[in-house]
Amino acid sequence: MKKIIYIILPSMMLFFTSCSDNFIDLQHPSSITEGSYYNEAEHFRTGSNRFYTNLPRWQDQGVYADHGSDLVGYEEDSDMQNYSRGTFQGENDDAYYTNAYVAIRDMNLLLERAQAYPGNDISEYVAATRFHRAWQYFSLVQRFGGVTLVTRSLDVDSEELLAKRNSRYEVVAQIIKDLDAAIADLPTEQEIGGEDKGKVSKWAAMAFKADVLLHEATWMKNVGTSTDGDGISSGAGSEGYDPSNIDLYLQEAVSLCKTVMDQGGYELWNHNDTLDNLSSNFLFNLEDGGSNPGGYDKASNKEFIFYTKYDNTFRQAGTLLSHVYEGRVKPSRKMIDMFLCTDGLPIDKSPLFQGYTNKPDEYQNRDFRLRAYFTYHKTLGKIPENGEELLNGTNNFGYRNSKFMSWKWGTDEAYRPTTEEAYDMPHLRLAEVYLIYAEALAELNGTLTDSEMDESINLVKTRAGLPRISNAFLGANNMDIMTEIRRERTIELYAEGATRFNDLKRWGIAEQELGETIYGAVIEGTIYENNIDLYDPSKYGFGEETTTTGVGPRRCLIVQPASIRNFSRDNYLFPLPVSQTTFPGSAVLQNPGYQL
Repeated sequence: MKKIIYIILPSMMLFFTSCSDNFIDLQHPSSITEGSYYNEAEHFRTGSNRFYTNLPRWQDQGVYADHGSDLVGYEEDSDMQNYSRGTFQGENDDAYYTNAYVAIRDMNLLLERAQAYPGNDISEYVAATRFHRAWQYFSLVQRFGGVTLVTRSLDVDSEELLAKRNSRYEVVAQIIKDLDAAIADLPTEQEIGGEDKGKVSKWAAMAFKADVLLHEATWMKNVGTSTDGDGISSGAGSEGYDPSNIDLYLQEAVSLCKTVMDQGGYELWNHNDTLDNLSSNFLFNLEDGGSNPGGYDKASNKEFIFYTKYDNTFRQAGTLLSHVYEGRVKPSRKMIDMFLCTDGLPIDKSPLFQGYTNKPDEYQNRDFRLRAYFTYHKTLGKIPENGEELLNGTNNFGYRNSKFMSWKWGTDEAYRPTTEEAYDMPHLRLAEVYLIYAEALAELNGTLTDSEMDESINLVKTRAGLPRISNAFLGANNMDIMTEIRRERTIELYAEGATRFNDLKRWGIAEQELGETIYGAVIEGTIYENNIDLYDPSKYGFGEETTTTGVGPRRCLIVQPASIRNFSRDNYLFPLPVSQTTFPGSAVLQNPGYQL
């Protein structure tokens, strides 16, 4: 299997069938060889453009964003559910591994050809390629830890095919090197013309590097080498581990974010005044002016820094996008209770919290994002009344999701039928940069100044209808800044990629948070208690259990009991595909805790 990953012809064929016509027309396809392409600037342009197709798509894990995590109230089996329960085992092949290396080989080939190219007008394409290679390697590190580091195109007899894995620290060093080179030669967002919007900019590379640095600094701080293995009997080992990098990485993450914040020209997309405080919904399903009641289109969005582009004519989602987000990304009790009240206080501290007795109660006086994300998409923003949300099984635990769903999907007025959605898929946006900045500062200094809060986390809170926080506010209410930063990341980035899993792991608390019982609606003391018309207990196999809520201990529906959730430190990394560890002569070792 390993040789298939790197073999030349399949990679070449994929490259050329994906290129634009003006590239193909330069030479008849039957005459193309490795020696005859990448000899004109246009080759490098179209070659680097193709790497955008390797980014996450709606067809990939995006449609299952946060699925299986502690934030989602969904019980049916899937790979991510099995992963979060600690029962996922390695399979023979893993597309996340194989596809990344296919892409990396094409990138390495372009970079090699660039070194021999006599012209001087391809620096932007080389920079974009190095960004994409860094992106692929970081995806591998987040999933598998250390992997075999390959920075040249390989043939069937290359020694790297059987080589041992590099440690995560060695791979991250290469990622940083690639991103530094990319930052130096990429254009700013302001220099990218309208027809090229969506291509990586200097600011996007800076933001991504800050993301990498924060991830690795907090991983080293909270996880250390505990998942590395010894590199002799298991894992990739800890070669290059240097805890002194923690503060260096955090300091640079702060500096990079500040540059993007000050110079990037990005803005939070906030049209709450005309969208009934639902900006945090419509930001994610923007198409043309008909995609929302305010008539806003994609051109109005200056918040996305790096994203996968879609277009209803040329590139639709092509998957059950709204359908899946409706069914598989419904929030858990933990997620619902995490939203603050409009006085900025948690629900167990705020006099504004109305409790759970009647269905509308818990939606009152809350963070705008609660309505934006979790009211019924057919009547988006309308707080449910008693009797409108029945507890009748079928993976219904009391709440709905509307984030990443087309406006009024499922009604006669639906803007798009599922599979035809064409909103852009965000990978990095300004709100996340604000939160990276705040978290890196808090990790460095243990606190933020009031002015640092005002230029970062408070901007995110303001859009959500929450008051600004300050050190005096936090102290007066026995709150701490790190909890608030983590709360904001959890809520603001809900269902965006694998953010929740990656955050829990780098914070070193995944086994604790993923090991807890997942709850749904509160039953005790509510309209559902002893009301067969609204709640059929026989439809819920795990029954009820008392847990802490915003009004103290109450019985709640169980989505998944703790007894079947056994995530451990060994599960922080996925197992490598078995084909890599059992290939004859391979020195690749499996991650600790997995067979083969």
